[in-house]
Amino acid sequence: MQTETRWECLLVDDGSNDRSVEIGSHFAVKDSRIRVVPCEHSGIVGSLNTGLELCRGPFVARMDADDRMHPERLALQRGALEANPGWAAVGCQVELFPADAVTDGRREYARWLNGISRPEEVRNEAFVECPIAHPALFARRKPMQDFGYRAAGWPEDYDMVLRWLGAGLRLANVSRPLLEWRETPGRLSRTSEVYGIDRFTACKASHLFESFLRRSPGYTLWGHGSTGRALRKELERLGSRPTRIVEVHPRRLGESIHGAEVIPPEALPVPASERIVVSVAGAKRRARIRRWLSRHGHREGVDYVCAA
Repeated sequence: MQTETRWECLLVDDGSNDRSVEIGSHFAVKDSRIRVVPCEHSGIVGSLNTGLELCRGPFVARMDADDRMHPERLALQRGALEANPGWAAVGCQVELFPADAVTDGRREYARWLNGISRPEEVRNEAFVECPIAHPALFARRKPMQDFGYRAAGWPEDYDMVLRWLGAGLRLANVSRPLLEWRETPGRLSRTSEVYGIDRFTACKASHLFESFLRRSPGYTLWGHGSTGRALRKELERLGSRPTRIVEVHPRRLGESIHGAEVIPPEALPVPASERIVVSVAGAKRRARIRRWLSRHGHREGVDYVCAA
């Protein structure tokens, strides 16, 4: 049960072939706040947009059917938005369960996610991974319905977060673990090619190209390991090529990679002559690079972004 009692629950059934509609209808008879919405199978994007069209309250809370929420989730997230009228949406910290199904990669993602709270942190981390857990999203209804979800060939939740940020909306996270996020072998993020690493990279590249790199004729790429190479290739498909690549390995300095000069960090001009994209895996390594760039007068979000 939720301490916030003013809610309506829309159960959108995406053409299931089990007893979901029957079970949901059983609870709807007992509680008028619950509405069951049977639909023909259209996939997650279609189901999300169907649910959005039917929402009537000033706020919309996302929830996956097999997750669990803290009793104070709705109250605390609503309170955060009411206390910060300039915020469009909030997420929250998450706990993963059951423990024996959680991979090391998912644990690392949860640790990273749970360290993000302020809008500035959400914006700075947005091209690293999705900084808002979709099942934990609590948003004002208007931006949700104005933007909606789209099937672009990559994760629909990440795409929406990047579109919001690109439009100047402010997002944050409540610093409390208010969602228990279930791990199962059959979840879409593990089984659908739409959620593959390459599709995340394509999503990042597309939004970088349309926002941060939009008015930049070229850019400097910091890092050319597997992460940097993948991002460079996606940006090249869109027509954006690096003019310089920053590396710290002595043997690479002075070389040319796909027409881009390889330089050490010390060779970066200040003020920056072009935008810098830091594509380096590992939070500790990115933290060191951020400190170095800050000390040398480069501003995050203005002169450079991190896009791991």
